[in-house]
Amino acid sequence: MRIYVLVWVLLLLLLGITVSAAYIPLGKLNPVLAVGIAATKAALIAAYFMHLRSTARLIWIVATAGVVWLAIMFTLTAGDYFMRGYLPKPTVWQQR
Repeated sequence: MRIYVLVWVLLLLLLGITVSAAYIPLGKLNPVLAVGIAATKAALIAAYFMHLRSTARLIWIVATAGVVWLAIMFTLTAGDYFMRGYLPKPTVWQQR
């Protein structure tokens, strides 16, 4: 029970850091910091509250495969988003 309370307090501390970091003007580092803190919170939740620390290795492989697939999807989405600035914008619409 003690470890769960400790993890909960740590999650609340990370929540406070996330909220306070949103008010600090760090420029392009704000989203990077927020995603880093969110990844840390997700890892804590998966390890302790989802009991991944004490499960079989096969469960670890499945959970890791899910995270890898999520990273692939984020990478493909980010690639599409960042390439939109390079596409030419139409100046005049052609009517038929």
